[in-house]
Amino acid sequence: MDDFEQIFRTYSPVVHRFLLSLCGDVDLAQELTAETFYQAYLHIGKFRGDCKPETWLCQIAKHALYKEQKRRKRLVPQEERENTVPEEHFFEAVHSREQALALHRQLHTLPEPYREVFMLRVFGELSFHEIADVCGKSESWAKVTFYRAKNKLLEKWEGQP
Repeated sequence: MDDFEQIFRTYSPVVHRFLLSLCGDVDLAQELTAETFYQAYLHIGKFRGDCKPETWLCQIAKHALYKEQKRRKRLVPQEERENTVPEEHFFEAVHSREQALALHRQLHTLPEPYREVFMLRVFGELSFHEIADVCGKSESWAKVTFYRAKNKLLEKWEGQP
């Protein structure tokens, strides 16, 4: 049990930031981090050591998030999922929301691994070293991939009508 506690203390911040970068919800990221380590504890015998522990844990986390998103989609009607904006802030929110949506649309046109690396760096606030660990690549690969992704997004953004 002491070994697993050490694994939790070492990797829970990485898993939490990874989940936060994917879902953008602090509470959900905390809940799924706990679920990730629960599942890891149950299936620790299946860890073959082919990859780094944080890579294995992030894969478990990603599957937990997808499972939760599917569950929520079934339970909550579409109308309730849409955010409502107070009337006095409507035009400000629409303007910034349109820009954010446009950026996310552009981001989702990026091929992998550019999209994932960009999201981990910007939304997950992971260091290049942590991104390299999650992806099983070198730190220089993470840097180059991030800067290429950023340049591709800038090109697409400037090319918009």
